Amino acid sequence: MEKIEWRAPQYIHTEKTGDWYWIVGIITVTIALISIIVGNLIFALLILVSSFTLSLFASKPPETVQNEIGAGGIKKDETFYPFENLESFWVETGDKYPRLILKQKQKLAQYLVLLIDFADAGEIREFLSQHIPEEKMSESIFEKLLIYFGF
Repeated sequence: MEKIEWRAPQYIHTEKTGDWYWIVGIITVTIALISIIVGNLIFALLILVSSFTLSLFASKPPETVQNEIGAGGIKKDETFYPFENLESFWVETGDKYPRLILKQKQKLAQYLVLLIDFADAGEIREFLSQHIPEEKMSESIFEKLLIYFGF
């Protein structure tokens, strides 16, 4: 087998209800008001702008990306990750979002998560185990929180 290719959403997307936007708005205004009361106007503006930007991003459905695993490494759209830069991998199929988790050798942005969607997880596991070690892992706690709260 030379390479494995599949298309999948860029990230897990959950539809937002009106209640979600109300909660984000109430939390944002509360934090901004507290910032103004304690005299930190710049932080209040930062909170308002970042919350607005986050809400816009959260409402946008994910793009579909082309993923490819070949002899030299892994390609996600136009970004290539050589096997030399990857420490280990794990194929997570236990929940409703099957995904490939890659641990990179660099400390900044250490984990790379690719949704598998309809690709064959067993085939991916078999191919990758020839190039990098398999190690049980999961996303960071921050990423789990983002998924939990619907981001």
